[in-house]
Amino acid sequence: MRPSGRAPDALRALHLEPHATRHAEGSCLVRLGDTHVLCTASLEERVPPFLKNTGKGWVTAEYGMLPRATTTRGRRERDGAGGRTHEIQRLVGRSLRAGTDLVALGERQITVDCDVLQADGGTRCAAITGGWVALRLAVNRLLAAKAVHRDPLGAPVSAISVGLYGGVPLLDLDYPEDSEAGVDANVVMTGDRLVEVQMTAEGATFGRDQMAALLDLAALGCARLAEAQRAAAA
Repeated sequence: MRPSGRAPDALRALHLEPHATRHAEGSCLVRLGDTHVLCTASLEERVPPFLKNTGKGWVTAEYGMLPRATTTRGRRERDGAGGRTHEIQRLVGRSLRAGTDLVALGERQITVDCDVLQADGGTRCAAITGGWVALRLAVNRLLAAKAVHRDPLGAPVSAISVGLYGGVPLLDLDYPEDSEAGVDANVVMTGDRLVEVQMTAEGATFGRDQMAALLDLAALGCARLAEAQRAAAA
């Protein structure tokens, strides 16, 4: 039995609230169980210097965690992002770019900010899932204004955690499961295609058959997330 009482292939309760803030071109508050992340997408009519005059746009991301998002207060990163923060925001940016046609976007940049309000495991996955909804809403504005000639976005980009807990493959790990999992993985997908897989043995090694079972479980979870993303951004 999982600590949460969920079935092995069950997601935590999922809520995607679009237009969660007033000023951003796109925004989404994602609540995945007790993990809550506010995602906003900001549009700028400029690109980084290395993309000037290339005809390509850019999608990037920043990630942060509020001091009391966890059980004890953490320090604000006033002197720059730490190593874990850099790793996660680069993952979020890479993942969202994988689902974006940068030529169709044109020479403009969209920055997706992901701020963790409350953490209970899977914050990077929730940031990617909610970040895509915010990005979709920002791109919808470009389409409505006829600022782009074709839709730069394809299938939703979503992410989910999976792992082996007591030797059993589980979907969408919360913190108690994540902290004791023998294998921990974060899987990013768009449609039926993999974008990124981060899979690590925490206590014991694992076989290819177990890896395949975890990837199949992640594909199931991402398909459910994608359905919810489409509904939220409609």
